[in-house]
Amino acid sequence: MGTVAITPKLVLTGPKLFRTDGTAGFTMGEWLYSSRISTRAVFYSRISHYFDICDLRFYASTDVEVTGKTSVFGIIGDPVSHSLSPLFQARFAIQHGIDAVYVPWCVQSADVETALAGLWAADVQGFNITVPHKQTVLAMVQADVDASAIGAVNTVRRIDDGWEGINTDWRGIASVLRDMQADIGHQEVLVIGAGGTARAVLHALAVGGAQHIHICNRSENRVHALLQHAAKTYSDTSFDVVPWDTVEVEACTRRCPLVINTTAIGLGDVDAVFPFHIAGDGIAVDVVYTPSGETPFVLAARSGGRRAVDGLPMLLAQGAASFDWWHDVHTEVGPVMQWMEQRLQRSQAVR
Repeated sequence: MGTVAITPKLVLTGPKLFRTDGTAGFTMGEWLYSSRISTRAVFYSRISHYFDICDLRFYASTDVEVTGKTSVFGIIGDPVSHSLSPLFQARFAIQHGIDAVYVPWCVQSADVETALAGLWAADVQGFNITVPHKQTVLAMVQADVDASAIGAVNTVRRIDDGWEGINTDWRGIASVLRDMQADIGHQEVLVIGAGGTARAVLHALAVGGAQHIHICNRSENRVHALLQHAAKTYSDTSFDVVPWDTVEVEACTRRCPLVINTTAIGLGDVDAVFPFHIAGDGIAVDVVYTPSGETPFVLAARSGGRRAVDGLPMLLAQGAASFDWWHDVHTEVGPVMQWMEQRLQRSQAVR
């Protein structure tokens, strides 16, 4: 049994698919019969600001069955119209022959608690959390040690007495670094950005044994808040702040074999230019992804001679970690990564 890819602009209400204005709903209803859904019938959909795909082959081309026994998973956030998660989560389920669907739900900040109660009442088995709710949901679930240290959850599953949550973002970045054979032990690393994703990146680096981490961010208040959190949480790693200055940043990049961008520069803006030249030898990783894989940060890093990848490998790696935790399986990300790259019409990413 496979799964149907329900996009952020579709509502599944029985045997029919309807287009909406950016939110999605899923109704099991009184489904005592099998309803065949052809993913070839999925409407054209805008994926983020730049994912204008006019080819139905972007979606899975396999007919699947949704029955009253189909398990429901999904993602909550605001917005979720850009999310690629329903697509690759569908492929993960097909890979394992698991009878499940994965649905995006647009949830506003004021409605998070109500949404979790509704998902529980509807017997939803698990869900991902994206911005801006990762820190909010942390207080509503039983979080593991890693998620508590990071201060955010992005994956939740149903247990007997409520929800339990973990953070797979840090596992995603750790997986990418392993695949790129990045040696972070006893090394200096530069992290650009100081938002929620930066916290997950710092956790991965500290757990991986990074000796010293430089943090650079445009907002001084935010970067110093992150510095205090990091110094308090990771006593075996040292941290400092690099000013948001061209000379300072480029000098730091020359000392660091690994540079990671956690800012949103390039997200939804294909004409953006990264403000710094990423000089020196080594590896560069972006959390932002584009169809081509050539984000402003990736271009800046490659021009400086580094191996660089955008955020798609990290996105799939964290999604696979979520899937494996929900279903107690081991997912091979490589075939799904190739599938996504083909549909984004990009060359194979360096991993």
